[in-house]
Amino acid sequence: MEHPSVIVPEKAVSGRDIFRGKIINVREDTVELPNGASAIREVVEHSGGVGVLALDDADNVLMVRQFRYAIGRESLEIPAGKREKGEDPRVCGIRELEEETGYVASEFTDFGSLDPTPAYCTEVIHLFLAKGLTYRSQRLDEDEFLAVERVPLAEAVEMCRDGRITDAKTLVAILKYHSMQ
Repeated sequence: MEHPSVIVPEKAVSGRDIFRGKIINVREDTVELPNGASAIREVVEHSGGVGVLALDDADNVLMVRQFRYAIGRESLEIPAGKREKGEDPRVCGIRELEEETGYVASEFTDFGSLDPTPAYCTEVIHLFLAKGLTYRSQRLDEDEFLAVERVPLAEAVEMCRDGRITDAKTLVAILKYHSMQ
């Protein structure tokens, strides 16, 4: 069977809320497929987030190590956070970098975006590249416990390759930056 050269979108026929939470909502939609059949799609609604690849003058990546309850272990990641509904991603990124690490950047560049789990989640993560770092003061949220680490870029790339870094936004940001050098 040949694959179509143009993909016809699925059409929502009906939907219902399954769960409404602080961070995510879950809904179940019935959709009409291009062949006329129907299917169920479960969708996690998320307001999105940001990730900031912050590099100091010595080409060290500013990273945060924190326990991630959902996966049951520590994760080494670029500074990141959830966007409030309608919040400008750049404003969110600047805020999250300073809150989590204490640093502000004189250069804050759009670095693209990614859809971490497009099969079932609406989340979009906007990436930024931060340089020209100056320390001000760290302002963690009440429920945030993390350690800031400086990792040489070459080592961070190796950590992505050998599996020590598994966080999607961190992998994308570090490897994308490395591929551009």
